Amino acid sequence: MWNEIKSNITSALVYFREFILFLILVVLTIFLLVDNTSLSIPLIFLLLVVGIIILNLIGRRRIKEINEIKEIISSIRQNKFESSTEIFLSKYLDKLENEIKQMFEKTKSDIEYLERLQKMRSQFLANVSHELRTPIFAIQGYIETLLNGALNDPKVNKHFLEKAEHHTVNLSNLLNDLIDISMIESGEMRMSYRYFDISDFIKNIVNEFSLIAEEKNIQIIFNPPNTGLQVFGDKERLRQVFVNLIQNAIKYTDEGNVEILLEEEKKSVNINVIDTGIGIPQEDIDRIFERFYRVDKARSKAVGGTGLGLAIVKHIIDAHSSKIIVESVYGKGSRFSFKLKK
Repeated sequence: MWNEIKSNITSALVYFREFILFLILVVLTIFLLVDNTSLSIPLIFLLLVVGIIILNLIGRRRIKEINEIKEIISSIRQNKFESSTEIFLSKYLDKLENEIKQMFEKTKSDIEYLERLQKMRSQFLANVSHELRTPIFAIQGYIETLLNGALNDPKVNKHFLEKAEHHTVNLSNLLNDLIDISMIESGEMRMSYRYFDISDFIKNIVNEFSLIAEEKNIQIIFNPPNTGLQVFGDKERLRQVFVNLIQNAIKYTDEGNVEILLEEEKKSVNINVIDTGIGIPQEDIDRIFERFYRVDKARSKAVGGTGLGLAIVKHIIDAHSSKIIVESVYGKGSRFSFKLKK
């Protein structure tokens, strides 16, 4: 009991200055108001006893609240709480309770984010390893075959060299895309924004793909609304966007056409890349911008690509304070659209 009282008073000594000041004021008041010294001394003694009792009560309450806070913090550290709703303090500590709940939610959110980041990093490394392994093993196989005698066989040597060269191009494209997406996500890629003529810009890109489209009997349609239409953006990075979107549209369209449609608005230009291709299942639309995600893995491997194109497209469009929107009907085609400032 005495140890408990001693502990309580020790805890309450944090208010010792205030307590002494209060006692001095009360003692002075007693001396001023009470003329009888024999009465003043018992009053002062009684005051000291009451003061000690009050210190004991304050100390006991303070120790209880501190222990309560310690227990909550210890439980948080040991992951005993699933939700902030499980955290309770006494009614006089409601503000502190709210702060602890917010801290708990923030910490929980940060941990979940780090876990997701670690999982994404692991998946990314696994995907990169797999994507690099494919062209490297293919090149290695062709070279070994050539060294083992096929080099002197005119029926196969050129064919094998062409295949090896094709895989080196794929490997180079993959490495370039990896460098681009790493620089974008790390914030190292600098954007150079300026106004440029969007119609002439798209015409040049369409001309680059006209031969590929003709080989598949696909028509690329582009009818600019007017000449001299200026948009604001990074011309080189937006070229990556258009190349990826048009290239994908041609790859996944077996018949019909690919259309680039510009819709001029008051403060922006709405840009659409529309195809009559195989389309995208609804359950895959939200995931197509993930790195290395492929809707139809067998088809994607057949038509080529690094699996990073749409991820890069999304990052570049986001950097232009815009958002890429996908609309698709499986088996009928897709529309990719985004806006650029005028």
